[in-house]
Amino acid sequence: MKSRRVFIGSIISGLIPILGYSIYGRFFMNIKSQSKMPVFFFGHGSPMNAIERNQYTETLREIAKKIPTPNAILCVSAHWETNGTWVTSMESPKTIHDFYGFPKELFDIQYPAPGNFSLAKNISEIISNPKINLDANEWGLDHGTWSVLRHLYPDANIPVLQLSLDKRKPMSFHFELGKELSYLREKGVLIIGSGNLVHNLQKIDWSPNVKPHDWAQEFDDWIKNKITSRDFNSILNESLNLPSGKLSHPTAEHFHPLLYILGSSTNEDTLKFEYEDIQHASISMRSLSFT
Repeated sequence: MKSRRVFIGSIISGLIPILGYSIYGRFFMNIKSQSKMPVFFFGHGSPMNAIERNQYTETLREIAKKIPTPNAILCVSAHWETNGTWVTSMESPKTIHDFYGFPKELFDIQYPAPGNFSLAKNISEIISNPKINLDANEWGLDHGTWSVLRHLYPDANIPVLQLSLDKRKPMSFHFELGKELSYLREKGVLIIGSGNLVHNLQKIDWSPNVKPHDWAQEFDDWIKNKITSRDFNSILNESLNLPSGKLSHPTAEHFHPLLYILGSSTNEDTLKFEYEDIQHASISMRSLSFT
């Protein structure tokens, strides 16, 4: 009897790669096969972009029309920093209004997208180093996620998970974890990083039609050139040590989501800068994709 069980088990194990789903979770068992999903980095800027119709938000709406409908979305937002790495695993993630001083209309927004426990568990079991912890009730979807998604997918009918940023780790950690997560692209999961390539709130200029600070434009251009040439080592090792980089990021949380997108991209991908602008002199809205 024991040998028969071993034999049957070996057959099942052999079938798993053919069937295309993981032994570690059920999320992929019934999904439709589709082409490899793109990955995106979005500069999300002010929370007000969630309720405004402008060139940036219209760009988001058009992007969603041009790509396959994802089975799920994994978003790395600048606004969830933790000790360790966590992924939301609740079935109904709450809409988090993690800001203040904005109109009531913004606080009234709900983005009731479902979560997906099976996908969260799959990620936590496929990736063992680092450990991905499951968050069943603490977090949800913060404005780094829903302010973008409500333009991409206004019906909120696609399962959404958020992945946290381990604030103790160096940039190389976030880049390498992006590599680990890249398997999701083959499973119909859309990976999104949401932050800003220039983000200095202390240097904002609210004047109309204001030009970018010289250092902000310099850093935005530098990053664009390094991404275009896939010189990711310079981004990891030099970017935030540059004088323009230090001014662009007094703290690094809005830069780190980019690293997940760079890590999950491949040499075969096509790079596209979906949107380019610097708002209020010190907030880069540059958004890009690898497809």
